[in-house]
Amino acid sequence: MPSSYERLPELLDPVSTVLLTVECQQGVLGPESALPELAREARASGALDNIARLVAAAHDTGVQVIHAIAERRPDGRGANRNARLFRAAERLPVQQLSGTTAVRVAPPIEVSEEDLVVRRLHGLSPIQGTDVDPLLRNLGCRTLVVTGVSANVAVPNAVFDAVNRGYTVVVSADAVAGVPSEYTPAMVRNTLALVATVATTDEVLGCLRRPRRRS
Repeated sequence: MPSSYERLPELLDPVSTVLLTVECQQGVLGPESALPELAREARASGALDNIARLVAAAHDTGVQVIHAIAERRPDGRGANRNARLFRAAERLPVQQLSGTTAVRVAPPIEVSEEDLVVRRLHGLSPIQGTDVDPLLRNLGCRTLVVTGVSANVAVPNAVFDAVNRGYTVVVSADAVAGVPSEYTPAMVRNTLALVATVATTDEVLGCLRRPRRRS
Protein backbone atom coordinates (compact mmCIF):
# COMPACT_ATOMS: atom_id res chain seq x y z
CA MET A 1 0.00 0.00 0.00
CA PRO A 2 1.56 3.31 -1.01
CA SER A 3 2.19 5.92 1.67
CA SER A 4 3.12 9.57 1.58
CA TYR A 5 5.97 8.99 3.98
CA GLU A 6 7.93 11.91 2.65
CA ARG A 7 5.22 14.24 3.99
CA LEU A 8 4.96 12.69 7.44
CA PRO A 9 7.81 14.50 9.20
CA GLU A 10 6.29 17.89 8.41
CA LEU A 11 2.77 16.75 9.28
CA LEU A 12 3.48 14.98 12.57
CA ASP A 13 4.66 17.82 14.77
CA PRO A 14 3.76 16.70 18.34
CA VAL A 15 2.66 20.23 19.22
CA SER A 16 -0.07 20.29 16.57
CA THR A 17 -0.85 16.57 16.19
CA VAL A 18 -3.66 14.68 17.91
CA LEU A 19 -4.15 10.92 17.90
CA LEU A 20 -7.77 9.75 17.69
CA THR A 21 -8.85 6.23 18.61
CA VAL A 22 -12.29 5.35 17.27
CA GLU A 23 -14.59 3.02 19.23
CA CYS A 24 -11.72 1.03 20.74
CA GLN A 25 -13.90 -0.04 23.63
CA GLN A 26 -14.29 -3.36 25.40
CA GLY A 27 -17.82 -3.94 24.13
CA VAL A 28 -16.48 -3.74 20.57
CA LEU A 29 -12.92 -5.09 20.76
CA GLY A 30 -12.83 -6.93 24.08
CA PRO A 31 -13.40 -10.64 24.84
CA GLU A 32 -17.12 -10.02 25.37
CA SER A 33 -17.56 -8.05 22.16
CA ALA A 34 -20.96 -7.31 20.68
CA LEU A 35 -19.21 -7.72 17.30
CA PRO A 36 -17.00 -10.81 17.72
CA GLU A 37 -15.99 -10.98 14.04
CA LEU A 38 -14.72 -7.42 14.17
CA ALA A 39 -12.96 -8.03 17.48
CA ARG A 40 -11.21 -11.11 16.09
CA GLU A 41 -10.11 -9.23 12.99
CA ALA A 42 -8.74 -6.30 15.01
CA ARG A 43 -6.66 -8.70 17.07
CA ALA A 44 -5.61 -11.11 14.32
CA SER A 45 -4.56 -8.32 11.96
CA GLY A 46 -2.47 -6.65 14.65
CA ALA A 47 -4.54 -3.47 14.45
CA LEU A 48 -5.38 -3.42 18.17
CA ASP A 49 -1.74 -3.90 19.16
CA ASN A 50 -0.70 -1.18 16.71
CA ILE A 51 -3.23 1.23 18.20
CA ALA A 52 -1.78 0.50 21.64
CA ARG A 53 1.74 1.17 20.30
CA LEU A 54 0.66 4.50 18.83
CA VAL A 55 -1.08 5.55 22.04
CA ALA A 56 2.00 4.64 24.09
CA ALA A 57 4.23 6.66 21.74
CA ALA A 58 1.83 9.60 21.93
CA HIS A 59 2.07 9.53 25.71
CA ASP A 60 5.87 9.44 25.50
CA THR A 61 6.16 12.29 23.00
CA GLY A 62 3.49 14.65 24.31
CA VAL A 63 0.98 14.07 21.51
CA GLN A 64 -2.58 14.53 22.73
CA VAL A 65 -4.80 11.43 22.61
CA ILE A 66 -8.57 11.50 22.24
CA HIS A 67 -10.61 8.31 22.66
CA ALA A 68 -13.97 8.46 20.88
CA ILE A 69 -16.51 6.11 22.49
CA ALA A 70 -19.96 5.14 21.20
CA GLU A 71 -22.51 4.35 23.88
CA ARG A 72 -26.20 4.46 24.66
CA ARG A 73 -28.45 5.02 27.63
CA PRO A 74 -30.21 1.94 29.06
CA ASP A 75 -33.53 3.44 27.91
CA GLY A 76 -32.13 4.24 24.46
CA ARG A 77 -33.24 7.86 24.76
CA GLY A 78 -31.69 10.04 22.06
CA ALA A 79 -30.23 7.12 20.08
CA ASN A 80 -30.67 6.88 16.32
CA ARG A 81 -33.12 4.38 14.87
CA ASN A 82 -33.08 5.62 11.28
CA ALA A 83 -30.77 2.97 9.80
CA ARG A 84 -30.52 -0.80 9.76
CA LEU A 85 -27.26 -0.66 11.71
CA PHE A 86 -28.87 1.11 14.67
CA ARG A 87 -31.83 -1.26 14.80
CA ALA A 88 -29.52 -4.28 14.67
CA ALA A 89 -27.40 -2.85 17.50
CA GLU A 90 -30.45 -2.71 19.75
CA ARG A 91 -30.77 -6.51 19.49
CA LEU A 92 -27.13 -7.40 20.17
CA PRO A 93 -26.45 -9.46 23.31
CA VAL A 94 -23.79 -6.98 24.47
CA GLN A 95 -24.96 -3.39 24.75
CA GLN A 96 -22.68 -0.36 24.83
CA LEU A 97 -24.39 1.08 27.90
CA SER A 98 -23.11 4.22 29.60
CA GLY A 99 -21.14 3.51 32.75
CA THR A 100 -20.53 -0.18 32.01
CA THR A 101 -17.34 -2.10 31.27
CA ALA A 102 -18.39 -2.25 27.61
CA VAL A 103 -17.63 1.44 27.10
CA ARG A 104 -14.19 1.41 28.73
CA VAL A 105 -11.16 1.59 26.45
CA ALA A 106 -10.04 -1.93 25.57
CA PRO A 107 -6.66 -3.35 26.61
CA PRO A 108 -3.86 -3.33 25.66
CA ILE A 109 -4.57 0.36 24.98
CA GLU A 110 -3.65 2.40 28.05
CA VAL A 111 -5.42 5.62 29.01
CA SER A 112 -3.41 8.33 30.73
CA GLU A 113 -4.68 11.18 32.85
CA GLU A 114 -3.93 13.58 30.01
CA ASP A 115 -6.09 11.69 27.51
CA LEU A 116 -9.52 13.02 26.62
CA VAL A 117 -12.45 10.62 26.35
CA VAL A 118 -15.38 11.81 24.25
CA ARG A 119 -18.62 9.86 24.49
CA ARG A 120 -21.50 10.08 22.04
CA LEU A 121 -25.08 8.81 22.28
CA HIS A 122 -26.04 9.21 18.64
CA GLY A 123 -24.95 9.00 15.05
CA LEU A 124 -22.22 7.27 13.08
CA SER A 125 -19.35 9.71 13.42
CA PRO A 126 -17.01 10.37 16.34
CA ILE A 127 -16.70 13.99 15.16
CA GLN A 128 -20.04 15.20 13.82
CA GLY A 129 -22.20 16.52 16.67
CA THR A 130 -19.64 15.68 19.39
CA ASP A 131 -17.05 17.60 21.40
CA VAL A 132 -14.16 16.32 19.29
CA ASP A 133 -14.01 19.22 16.82
CA PRO A 134 -14.01 22.06 19.40
CA LEU A 135 -11.48 20.15 21.48
CA LEU A 136 -9.21 19.77 18.46
CA ARG A 137 -9.42 23.49 17.73
CA ASN A 138 -8.72 24.44 21.34
CA LEU A 139 -5.73 22.08 21.33
CA GLY A 140 -4.30 23.75 18.24
CA CYS A 141 -4.59 20.57 16.20
CA ARG A 142 -3.54 20.72 12.58
CA THR A 143 -2.96 17.00 11.92
CA LEU A 144 -5.30 14.26 13.14
CA VAL A 145 -4.03 10.67 13.18
CA VAL A 146 -7.02 8.34 12.88
CA THR A 147 -7.01 4.78 14.21
CA GLY A 148 -9.62 2.26 15.35
CA VAL A 149 -12.78 0.61 14.10
CA SER A 150 -14.55 0.11 12.00
CA ALA A 151 -13.22 0.64 8.54
CA ASN A 152 -16.76 -0.06 7.39
CA VAL A 153 -18.46 2.93 9.05
CA ALA A 154 -16.98 5.02 11.86
CA VAL A 155 -13.40 5.38 10.60
CA PRO A 156 -14.30 6.77 7.15
CA ASN A 157 -16.86 9.03 8.83
CA ALA A 158 -14.11 10.39 11.08
CA VAL A 159 -11.73 10.96 8.17
CA PHE A 160 -14.28 12.74 5.99
CA ASP A 161 -15.57 14.89 8.85
CA ALA A 162 -12.03 15.90 9.85
CA VAL A 163 -11.08 16.80 6.29
CA ASN A 164 -14.31 18.79 5.85
CA ARG A 165 -13.40 20.78 8.97
CA GLY A 166 -9.96 21.69 7.64
CA TYR A 167 -7.71 19.22 9.45
CA THR A 168 -4.98 17.26 7.69
CA VAL A 169 -5.58 13.57 8.33
CA VAL A 170 -3.08 10.75 8.62
CA VAL A 171 -4.53 7.24 8.56
CA SER A 172 -2.38 4.57 10.15
CA ALA A 173 -3.57 1.84 7.82
CA ASP A 174 -2.47 -1.13 9.94
CA ALA A 175 -4.08 0.40 13.03
CA VAL A 176 -7.55 0.27 11.45
CA ALA A 177 -9.78 -2.78 11.19
CA GLY A 178 -13.04 -3.76 9.53
CA VAL A 179 -14.82 -6.81 8.17
CA PRO A 180 -14.28 -8.79 6.09
CA SER A 181 -10.50 -8.64 6.36
CA GLU A 182 -9.96 -7.86 2.67
CA TYR A 183 -12.31 -4.87 2.82
CA THR A 184 -10.09 -2.65 4.96
CA PRO A 185 -7.02 -2.36 2.67
CA ALA A 186 -9.26 -1.90 -0.36
CA MET A 187 -11.24 0.88 1.31
CA VAL A 188 -8.11 2.62 2.58
CA ARG A 189 -6.39 2.38 -0.81
CA ASN A 190 -9.36 3.38 -2.97
CA THR A 191 -11.16 5.86 -0.73
CA LEU A 192 -9.26 7.21 2.27
CA ALA A 193 -6.01 7.61 0.36
CA LEU A 194 -7.77 10.19 -1.81
CA VAL A 195 -8.26 12.54 1.14
CA ALA A 196 -5.72 11.48 3.78
CA THR A 197 -2.04 10.64 4.04
CA VAL A 198 -1.81 6.87 4.47
CA ALA A 199 1.11 5.43 6.45
CA THR A 200 2.02 2.40 8.50
CA THR A 201 2.23 2.38 12.28
CA ASP A 202 6.02 2.05 12.10
CA GLU A 203 6.25 5.07 9.81
CA VAL A 204 4.14 7.17 12.17
CA LEU A 205 6.16 5.99 15.17
CA GLY A 206 9.40 6.83 13.41
CA CYS A 207 8.25 10.40 12.85
CA LEU A 208 6.88 10.90 16.36
CA ARG A 209 10.08 9.63 17.94
CA ARG A 210 12.58 11.37 15.69
CA PRO A 211 14.92 13.87 17.38
CA ARG A 212 13.69 17.46 17.26
CA ARG A 213 15.88 20.41 16.42
CA ARG A 214 16.12 22.98 19.15
CA SER A 215 15.01 26.42 18.10
